[in-house]
Amino acid sequence: MSDKRVERWWQLPLDKLSPVQWEQLCDGCGKCCLHKLQDEDTEELYFTAVACRFLDTEAVRCTCYQDRAVKNQDCLVIKPDNIESMLDWLPQTCAYRLRYEGQSLPAWHPLISGDALQIVRCGHSVKHRVISEERLEPDADWEELILLDIL
Repeated sequence: MSDKRVERWWQLPLDKLSPVQWEQLCDGCGKCCLHKLQDEDTEELYFTAVACRFLDTEAVRCTCYQDRAVKNQDCLVIKPDNIESMLDWLPQTCAYRLRYEGQSLPAWHPLISGDALQIVRCGHSVKHRVISEERLEPDADWEELILLDIL
């Protein structure tokens, strides 16, 4: 007989998760690693197709995860004690945001589907959709790089 509370630990309040569980809650989409533009008048946020230089855009993993906040001062280091201040910067599909808002994880989330590649197959990953800021042309028009379907 299995204990559903243990199997569905991701339904616990965020501040009750262990550090390992917190990390496992991330779906690995890479959206938080994208540069964002914010309209000065409406304050609306737009995700661009430009990824942080430390994001391996093929593996969709940070190449300096443990030191990311030191190497990139703009990195969103999401923690249980600061998530509320970061909600505006997180995509609507972010597992941290969903759980903070009391919502369930989507069916494609690796913890639900049991398949880490499902996020790519269903189009919620940035894989094959973004370029590294290191490859961006100096005169690129960032507004042309806005991803309208990222959320």
